[in-house]
Parts: sequence; structure tokens; C-alpha cells
Amino acid sequence: MDEAERHRAIAGTFTERVDGTRDWDVPTPVPEWTARDVVAHLTEWLPGLLGVIGVHLEPGPPASVDPVGAWRAQAAAVQAMLDDPASAGRVVDAPHMGTMPLGALLDRIYTTDVFMHTWDLARATGQDDRLDAAACEELVTGMVAMAEVIRSSGQFGTAVAVPADADPQTRLLGFIGRDPAWRPPGGAGGAH
Repeated sequence: MDEAERHRAIAGTFTERVDGTRDWDVPTPVPEWTARDVVAHLTEWLPGLLGVIGVHLEPGPPASVDPVGAWRAQAAAVQAMLDDPASAGRVVDAPHMGTMPLGALLDRIYTTDVFMHTWDLARATGQDDRLDAAACEELVTGMVAMAEVIRSSGQFGTAVAVPADADPQTRLLGFIGRDPAWRPPGGAGGAH
């Protein structure tokens, strides 16, 4: 699967969870974040990073006002970049990442972030929170190999211990600092 196809699939699943969210103020597995904050995170950090490397991303409405509109605008704009070979192939020099095609940069840091935050939004809002097992395995294997660098970035929480024989999703969640057993107050939560 190339970067455009991967984003289309992962962003599509996240869009389904966005569309299924009925209460944007529910708490999430990320301490002090609501469902709205998950969308705000995804729609606020990327435009800033892209601006630093000279790539403009047309902003949508703020997630604080319209999380659905904010997400849909950004998902469409990123997909357009990835679907355009000239845009996706444009070589950029990203801070802390080095020189690479824009499509590879978006895939490594943005699409992967959307994938992981899909669980947060789904679990918080009582939707299907299952992630693709093969993608989880690939991510957690790669991340464990770079654990020291990843932990020093400050972008992930303290690892949560999980059983050694846990499934790939549970291992990934534990690695990035999520408690795989987290449930929103009141006992609602996604399927796993």
C-alpha cells in the first residue's frame, strides 16, 4: 500500500469514528483530553510542521468550534497532497527527520498519528476500537527498536505494562503509554 492508499484507509476509519461521535466533551484515554481535543491535536500540529518546511495546508474551521469540519477539511487536503505525484514526491527537509519526499514524511508521522489516535477517539466514544493487527505489529516492532529515541521525544506517555503474549494492538497501546483496559467513566467503551 502506498502513502496515498494508506492515508485514505486510515483517515477513512478515523472519519467514521468522527462521524459516530455524539459527545465531543467526553474524556479520552489521553489524560486531560476530550474527544474534541483528539481532533484538535491532529488538525493543529500538522499545519505548523508543514509551514516550517514551506508547505501550505489550507486550514479548515477550528476543532474547538467544528471538530467534524476541521477533520474533514484536513483529511481532504492531506489526501489531495498525497494523490498528487508532484506534491507527494516533493523533497523536503523536515526538522529531526531529515530530507525525504513529502509523502514519506506525512506517512511516517501524520498518518501513523491518525492511526494511533483512532483508538483514543473510538474508545472514548464507545465505538469499534479495533486497529489493524498487522499495522499494529509493524508499528510496535519498529518503535520498540527505537525506544530510547521515541521516549526522549516527549511525544509518548510512560509505557504501560502488558502481558508478554498480548496481541499487537495491546502491545502498541502499552508502548505508547495507553492503558489498553481504559474505559470512560460510566463503563462505556469500544469493542476490542
